[in-house]
Amino acid sequence: MKNIGIKLTIVLMATTFIVSCSAIKNANNTQKGGAIGAGSGAAIGGIIGNNVGKGNTALGAIIGAVVGGAAGGYIGHRMDKQAQRIEEEIPGAEVTRVGEGINVVFNEDAGVHFETSRSDVKGTSAATLNSLVTILNEYPDTFILVEGHTDSAGPDEYNMNLSQRRAESVTNYLTSKGIAPNRLTTKWYGETQPKSDNSTVEGKAKNRRVEMVIVADENLKKEAINRTQ
Repeated sequence: MKNIGIKLTIVLMATTFIVSCSAIKNANNTQKGGAIGAGSGAAIGGIIGNNVGKGNTALGAIIGAVVGGAAGGYIGHRMDKQAQRIEEEIPGAEVTRVGEGINVVFNEDAGVHFETSRSDVKGTSAATLNSLVTILNEYPDTFILVEGHTDSAGPDEYNMNLSQRRAESVTNYLTSKGIAPNRLTTKWYGETQPKSDNSTVEGKAKNRRVEMVIVADENLKKEAINRTQ
């Protein structure tokens, strides 16, 4: 009975979140940040984030970091600017604004790629990450989640380890360029979270990726609350 109750609560909360998103689909990203937060609240955001994250951990991390209300709108405005900078400086990156955060996807066609079975950062990947470091330093009051993902080729355990090495390689590169380690969290999921069809060459290329999530840290959250009270 307890598990059923939790599941029903999660469904209701998720429905609230979806309705909020639908109602504001024509709003700008700053408005979306405030509206999603006002509709769900930080507590609901955390619960949905933890559960949605089982299938899409990047989305879950963003939803789980929601502040909400006017403060959420303030954070959303800051994230609008940062997302625009990433799009301008790294044209190949897939940049998505979600609520109060940013999801950035790098695959083989989008700036950060690895040779088969390799995890070292070099060449164009290094150049892309150098550009990203510049932007992250311009917006220091953020946390960054780095996720590693692979396609389905090869054994599950091998892919899990490969995704770990690739994610840690990116994290280590960022810290080597001056990004504070306490801003970074590293996760890896092997082949468990495909974005495209693993039965095609193109789909596999999109699944071999590194994703990043950028959300407000505690300093920015406090600033947002103080400025909007």
